[in-house]
Amino acid sequence: MNELAEMISKGGPIVWVLAAYSVVGVAIVLERYFLFIRMRRLPQSVTEQLGQLLVRRDAQDYVADLKGPEARIIQGMIDADRKGVKDLARVGGRVRDDELQRMALGLRTLGVLSNTAPLLGLLGTITGLIKAFIVIEEAGGRVDGQALAGGIWEAMITTGVGLSVAIPLLILLHFLEGMVDRRAQSMEQSIALLLERRSIDADSIKEKPDAAPHWEEITDGV
Repeated sequence: MNELAEMISKGGPIVWVLAAYSVVGVAIVLERYFLFIRMRRLPQSVTEQLGQLLVRRDAQDYVADLKGPEARIIQGMIDADRKGVKDLARVGGRVRDDELQRMALGLRTLGVLSNTAPLLGLLGTITGLIKAFIVIEEAGGRVDGQALAGGIWEAMITTGVGLSVAIPLLILLHFLEGMVDRRAQSMEQSIALLLERRSIDADSIKEKPDAAPHWEEITDGV
């Protein structure tokens, strides 16, 4: 433990910045993860009824108590349908985008931390090496190898710490992005299932043949 504290102290202020990176990154990961865990999914019984919801008179009451991003999309689309909105797909897409934005909150910051941590560590190494070579120059080049090696490994500490912070954060970032992508697919499926019955009905109307002409009306008075 003392050796770790000594290494951190020799790493300089950049190591403390990287330590702050790790604290902020872990806080974002835990907050997002527990958010995704708490997000409810649609019950199977509701999923099976999505194709008929738009034709049910009690649809709004049926989905009123549901929670989760898919539920909010369905509630928004049903409410829009009751108000006479025709383009329900656009309504569903707008609500889906809002939900995705809420789920992705903090992931951009996590990406910035994971991408800049190794660069910050490299910066610390470069500045440390510059200081070491300045000492060598001031000593007139008469510096023993042991002292030079000690200065170099102290400078390399920041690179090691930067990579140690960046690699786990990058892995966790991809893990969270995967959770967002899977939930986005679930929301897309909910929108498609809800509009499926309406699409079938519209196609059946288009394909319905025109009624046969009433010859009695045409020949009337001839």
